[in-house]
Amino acid sequence: MEEPEQPPRRRGRTAALLAAAVALGVVAGTCVGYLVQADREPTALPPLSQPVLTQAKGPAPEPLSVLGDHKLLADGDLTRLLLPKPPTAKETDWLPAKGSWVDAATFASYYGSPGSAFEWLLDDEFRRAATVGWDTGTHTVEIRLVQYRQRESAAAADAVRNAQDYIDQVPDTDSWPIPGTGNGWAYVHNRPQSEPGSAPRYMARAEAWRGDIEMEIWVSGDRPVPKKTIMDVAERQMERL
Repeated sequence: MEEPEQPPRRRGRTAALLAAAVALGVVAGTCVGYLVQADREPTALPPLSQPVLTQAKGPAPEPLSVLGDHKLLADGDLTRLLLPKPPTAKETDWLPAKGSWVDAATFASYYGSPGSAFEWLLDDEFRRAATVGWDTGTHTVEIRLVQYRQRESAAAADAVRNAQDYIDQVPDTDSWPIPGTGNGWAYVHNRPQSEPGSAPRYMARAEAWRGDIEMEIWVSGDRPVPKKTIMDVAERQMERL
C-alpha cells in the first residue's frame, strides 16, 4: 500500500512577517544609498583612452644561436653532438669511429631480449639514436645518444632512472654524480664481468639526460676502469648537449 501524499506545509505568521521585514529593509537601504550618492560631488574618472607609448629604439635582440637553443641543437644532426674519437685512439671492428645512426631494431639488439626491448622502445616513443666508439689501448669507449619524441611522457628521464635503479643493485659498484648535470651518475664496477666464450672485463658506465636525449656511456677493459676515465668522458659529452 502506498503512503498517502502529504499536503503542503503552510508558512506560519511569524515566517511571513520575517519575510516582509527583510523585503522592506532591502528597499529602505537602496533608497538611502541613492540619497547619499546624490548629495556627493561628482568624481572625475580617468579617461578610458591612454596616450600611445613610443616604441623603443635600438636594434632588436639577436636570436639564440644553435648552442644557446637546446631545441635547435637537439633537432639537428644528432651524430654531430657525439664526442669525436681522440686522435690517439684506435678504431675497433664493431664500433663506428665516426658518429653513426642506429635504428630501433638495431638498438634493441643490444639487449638480452631484443623483442621485448623493441616493444618498449616503441612504447617510449623512440625517435632516433646515434653512437660512436674507440679503443684507447687500455679501454674501449662507447657512447650512445638516444632521443625520444616525448609526446606522452618524459621518456629520456624515465630511461635514465630505470638504468640507474638497475645499476645501483649491482654489487661492489662505486658511483659519483656527474657535475653540471643535476641528474647524471657515473659508475665503476669493481668486480669483472664475464660472458661464455669471452675473457672477464671490467666495466664502467654513465647515465644522464638533457631534454629529450638520453646519454649512455660504456667503458670496458681487462683492468679496472679509473673514476677519472669515466667521469672525463661523461662530462665532456654532456657539455655538447
